[in-house]
Amino acid sequence: MSNTTRHDSWDWFYPRQTQDSEMLQQLGFIPGFKDFLMLRQVHALEHATVWVLSNLGKNQNSSQDNETLGGLSTEQGFFLYGDINSEKLKQAVRIALTRLKKGDWDLALHPRCGTNSSVAIALTTGMVLTAHLMLPREPIGQLLGMGLATMTASYLAPEIGMSVQKYVTTSIPFNLKIGDIAKTADRWGRSAHFVRLQWQNLQ
Repeated sequence: MSNTTRHDSWDWFYPRQTQDSEMLQQLGFIPGFKDFLMLRQVHALEHATVWVLSNLGKNQNSSQDNETLGGLSTEQGFFLYGDINSEKLKQAVRIALTRLKKGDWDLALHPRCGTNSSVAIALTTGMVLTAHLMLPREPIGQLLGMGLATMTASYLAPEIGMSVQKYVTTSIPFNLKIGDIAKTADRWGRSAHFVRLQWQNLQ
């Protein structure tokens, strides 16, 4: 997939290099706002790293997903789970950050992201409850209505989930600087690599 094609999917929203720095200057007085901005950028780089690792050594524009890899973003960096070579991970993080900054923005989105699952659950619950409340109480009508609501939610959820990722839970990591990358364990004791990231303000 070419960079031009990737740009098309961000149609009316073109990230600017200093946008998060400017927002932080204006709204930095809000408790936790910097952490929120940081987390969005970390989340995008986590996704991009998974894509790059899945396709390292293949065509740069390949988009195969290695489902054995998973990640978890924090305000300090992200955990990456799976059978990962440390040196390849370091290479992948650098490549992912460079490609995102150069405009390969769809790398920030991932279909296996927890955002998509959360959107699917919320949408299904909302539509099923709406069908239950609006339809007649007789059993067959209720079952048909809830079944239709569930199928409709399943159809809509992937697209809506990707939009929520794009505009809410990720942001292009213009402010991120790569720190240490090392094997570790997460708070639940699971083996992982942790990619530590640092925030740098841009003017």
